[in-house]
Amino acid sequence: MTNAKKTNKDAAKKADASAEAKSKAAAKSSADKQNGLLAGIIGRAAKTARPRRKLDPSAVAVDVVKNMPQLPKDPTKLRLAVLGGGSFGTAMANLAAKNGCDTTLWVRNKRTVKSMAKLHMNKKYLPGHKLDERLHYSHDLAAAIKDKDIIFLAVPSMAFRQTLKNIKPFITGQALVSLTKGMEKDTFALMSDIIREELPEVNFGVMSGPNLAVEIMQNMPSATVIASDSEPLRHAVQAALHSAFFRVFASDDIRGVELGGALKNIYAIAMGMAAAYDVGENTKAMLLTRALAEMSRFGVETGANPLTFLGLSGVGDLYATCGSELSRNYRIGNMLGRGMSIDAAVKKLGQTAEGVNTIQQVHEKASKDGIYMPITHALYAVIYEDKAALGVALNLMEAGFRSDVEFVMPHDHSNAALRAQMQAAQAERTDSPTSSKASK
Repeated sequence: MTNAKKTNKDAAKKADASAEAKSKAAAKSSADKQNGLLAGIIGRAAKTARPRRKLDPSAVAVDVVKNMPQLPKDPTKLRLAVLGGGSFGTAMANLAAKNGCDTTLWVRNKRTVKSMAKLHMNKKYLPGHKLDERLHYSHDLAAAIKDKDIIFLAVPSMAFRQTLKNIKPFITGQALVSLTKGMEKDTFALMSDIIREELPEVNFGVMSGPNLAVEIMQNMPSATVIASDSEPLRHAVQAALHSAFFRVFASDDIRGVELGGALKNIYAIAMGMAAAYDVGENTKAMLLTRALAEMSRFGVETGANPLTFLGLSGVGDLYATCGSELSRNYRIGNMLGRGMSIDAAVKKLGQTAEGVNTIQQVHEKASKDGIYMPITHALYAVIYEDKAALGVALNLMEAGFRSDVEFVMPHDHSNAALRAQMQAAQAERTDSPTSSKASK
C-alpha cells in the first residue's frame, strides 16, 4: 500500500469516528432535553396535584343513588322479604338491609334463624362474614311476607313450585323476583314459567348475573341483571340493591336472562372436569366460547334474544362460574374429573349444584327438539351413562364442522347432519377394540 493511499484511509476512518461521535453527542443532548422536560412536567404535577382522598364506601353509595334520578332516592321506603337462607339469598338480603330497606330473611329452620339473629352471621354458607344489624330474620313464612313490596325467592329449583304454593294464601299484591338459577326436574320449566302457572296475576321478574356470593360480601365490584316486563319493578329492584360495589342493570328479556343463569351451570361442570385433567389455556378458551355458542343457540330455539347472551347474564355469568373454585358447579365437575361418583360429589359439596339437574333437563329437551348441544350431550354421557370422559372428548373433537359465530355466519351442515356424524363416530369408536381400550 502506498503512503498516499494509507493517508487517505486513515483520514476516512477519522472522519467516520468524528461523525459517529457527533451523532452520539446529539442523541445524548436530545435525550437529556427530553428527560429534563419530562422531569419538569412530573415535578410541576407533583407540586400542584391534590392529595388522594381515601375512599369512603358510604359516601360513594350515597353519590350513586343521588345520580340515579329515575330511581327512588329513599330506598328505606321499600319493604322486602328474601326467602331462602343460602349464600346468594343471604348476600342479597344483607345488601338490601345495608341500603336501608326494611328486609326480612326467611329461613325454614327455626334453630338457624336464632343463630343468625344472635351472631349476625350465616355460619353454614357465609362463615366469617358479618351481616348488617338491621337485617331481620324469621322462620314464619306468613309473617315474613306480610305487607312487603317485593318477595325475592332464593330457594333451590326443586323447592320453587312448592314455595309458591305455600305463599299463595298470603299474597296481597306483592311482586316476586326469582333469584333461582335452574330448571324444574322433569318439566323443563324455568322459574318464570312456574310463577306464571302458580301465581298468574302476580307481577314478577328474574335476576341473574356473575354473582358469587362471597365476593359480594367482600365488597368486590359486581353486577347483575333484573329482567321484567314491568319497568316500575325493574326500578324498584335497582333502588333496593344498587350500591357503590353492586350495579344492577335492567332487561326485558326474561327468557334470555333466566336461561343464561341456568345454562352456564352446565359448562361450569365441564370446566371443572377439564381443570381436573389439567388441560391447557387453548382448551379452556375453546370450551368457553363453544359453550357460549351452545347457550345462545338453545336460547334462540326457546324464544330468547341471542344478544342477551353477550351480556352479564350470559357471557358474564359463564366466565365467572367457569373460572372460579367458589362456584358449586365447578367444584362438582372437578370432583367428577378426579374420579368421584356424582352421588359422592353432591354429598361432599353439601349444597345444591343446579347444573347436575340442568344437564339432564337440557339434554332431553335438546334431543327431543333437535337442538345441537354437543357439550351438554357429552356431559350427560359421562355423568348418567358412565361413558369414559376421554372417549367422549375425542368424539367431540370429531363432531364435524360448524361456523364459528352463531347467527352471523351460515352453517355448512344442519344440526341433524352433525348429530348423525357424531353418532356414527361414537358407534365406530365403540365397535373398534383398539378405540375402546384407548378410551378407557
